[in-house]
Amino acid sequence: MVLHSSLSLSLSLFPVLSPNNNNIHLILNNNLNQHKHKRKHLSCCALKPTSQNNTFFRRDFVLFGLTSLSLTSPLSVTLAEEEPKMASFEDELNAYSYLYPVELPSKKFVFKWVESRKPERYSSAAPLSPDARLRIVSERVDIIDNLIISVTIGPPNSSIIKTTDKSKWTAREVADSVLSDKSALRVTSSQRLAESSVLDTHSGEIDGEPYWYYEYLVRKSPIKVTPDSSVFRHYLASTAERDGYFYSISASTLSPQWEKMGPFLEKSVSSFRLLKPTENYVPPYKDPWRFW
Repeated sequence: MVLHSSLSLSLSLFPVLSPNNNNIHLILNNNLNQHKHKRKHLSCCALKPTSQNNTFFRRDFVLFGLTSLSLTSPLSVTLAEEEPKMASFEDELNAYSYLYPVELPSKKFVFKWVESRKPERYSSAAPLSPDARLRIVSERVDIIDNLIISVTIGPPNSSIIKTTDKSKWTAREVADSVLSDKSALRVTSSQRLAESSVLDTHSGEIDGEPYWYYEYLVRKSPIKVTPDSSVFRHYLASTAERDGYFYSISASTLSPQWEKMGPFLEKSVSSFRLLKPTENYVPPYKDPWRFW
């Protein structure tokens, strides 16, 4: 399989799993302007999914593509300290909102977001671990600049969060609770936690409710994408609690791009808010059997 990359791509990403074939077909609808220079090519071999949930493998493969494209196609501009133009995203189904960067006007730089997962209720959302406790309820990616913003919902890990009084929870405990359930590998919670390295934690209060913030690196992946062991995914995250569940936003990119992209991702994470539920709100505990 060959992936074509260019610095001015306009594309949609459609990862498809064929039931009669173990190959993964990554279809890139690529509207390219004509360039005088040659396109770069990235080759990779077809991969076979394991017997684990195909959802895990599909997402890992997309991350593999993001990492590979980003390593071969660096940013075409140097991003100075500039306030980006932000767009608002609101999910009434799960009652939260956040802002995300869309443009740096003075640099004529446009972020290339694709909504890879539209908002869906917790009961039908894609799980992040075999026990299906933590689930992705929405996600957007910028495949060219290797940016991912995702929102997850899941219950606290009772082995880490030992009291129901959230005023006593520390940011580190909340971070460890979320990260212990965040892995597509069929391993224990402690092994999942060992995949991540927490760099910083702190907490704050917004509208009388606590929000916990944390920064971490993911050192390990089911798919090895580069021989350079110093390249990690660098994350910022924020978590709030409602109805006995953690609502978390995470924003990430590759460590070599952190200096350029980190400040913009920080704005997204800092803007995360739980909203007052409307009639469209579906609490995570409602109809757990429903998957549509």
